[in-house]
Amino acid sequence: MPRQAQPDTESVFYVNPSEGPNSVLVTPLLDGSNYLAWSRSMIRAFGANNKLKFVDGSIEVPDEDDLNRNAWERCNHLIQSWIINSVSPQIAQTLVFHETAIDAWLDL
Repeated sequence: MPRQAQPDTESVFYVNPSEGPNSVLVTPLLDGSNYLAWSRSMIRAFGANNKLKFVDGSIEVPDEDDLNRNAWERCNHLIQSWIINSVSPQIAQTLVFHETAIDAWLDL
């Protein structure tokens, strides 16, 4: 029986099975008055999940024909969900129309 390839857990595109779109990375939620503490906590959480590059500008959107495009899109959607679930409902309403996690992050 052929052996399955092991996932590259160091890759920025690796998604741990415990990482889901409904996760709330930090509490309390961003409500507008707690941005500095909230953003530092989120940056730490992104770093711990090896996803900081998606919001700090160091990873670009791959071209449509790039083999990493699907993995990038999956991670981008996941991170957008994390951001939306970590802010108040009023703030979340302003973020749902962004196409990329970095755009949502920069809007905040």
